Amino acid sequence: MIRGFLTRRAEWPARIPDPEALPPLTLLWREIGSLARAIGGRIRPMPPEPNPDSEHPPVMVLPGFLSGDWATKALRADLRRSGFRCYAWGLGFNRGATADIIDRIDTRVQWIIDRTGYAPALVGWSLGGIYAREYAKHHPDKVARVVTLGSPFSGSRRANRAWRLYHLVARHPVDNPPIDFHPAPRPEMPTFALWSKHDGVVAVSSARGQPHESDRQVEVDCGHMGFAYAPTSVAAIVKALTEEVSAAPEDAAQHTSMR
Repeated sequence: MIRGFLTRRAEWPARIPDPEALPPLTLLWREIGSLARAIGGRIRPMPPEPNPDSEHPPVMVLPGFLSGDWATKALRADLRRSGFRCYAWGLGFNRGATADIIDRIDTRVQWIIDRTGYAPALVGWSLGGIYAREYAKHHPDKVARVVTLGSPFSGSRRANRAWRLYHLVARHPVDNPPIDFHPAPRPEMPTFALWSKHDGVVAVSSARGQPHESDRQVEVDCGHMGFAYAPTSVAAIVKALTEEVSAAPEDAAQHTSMR
């Protein structure tokens, strides 16, 4: 009897994982503990701005949903220590997409260009990465490269555990924002997508994207909150900001790991 059951079970079709499956709830609970570390980063002093003759491009860091410059202070401090002229986005609390978000980002980017003489690289955490990708398509001449950190830019816009909260706070559906967003297509400048299988908020497939949607897809050993402070994330961001990217066919994006 048991042998017959096992034989029949072996003939059952293999279960195919849902590529847009939400992260396990256990990972989401871990993110709550990690949030304290991200908040603690604002206590650390900000290093002085690096030498203006630095060979690195300036960097603008865009925060995630329901966060602001306070949440990216630790990351910006680490990037300054690594020699980057790093700037906050300066647009206050990120409550979701608005009809004028691209114009507001453009004002800040232009300020950085006027200050440094160079187009900045955009580092966007979560929703901030979607802003970065979209802005780069509107103003490709003003962006050196794009680095996203656990950003749900690919596939369903509900492939994350924050979309219901987004509806409540932003007062519009996550898949019907007040601006025409198309974050999945790759911008024309070097584009890096950092993702983690330990992310408790965004589905892996959504943050990693398809090979043709970025030049590099980099696995990082951290949680969603950890993208803003974890040493592995900072190291991956520094590498993404300095790595040379040669022209390649659309389906030849490279997968790397920073673990």
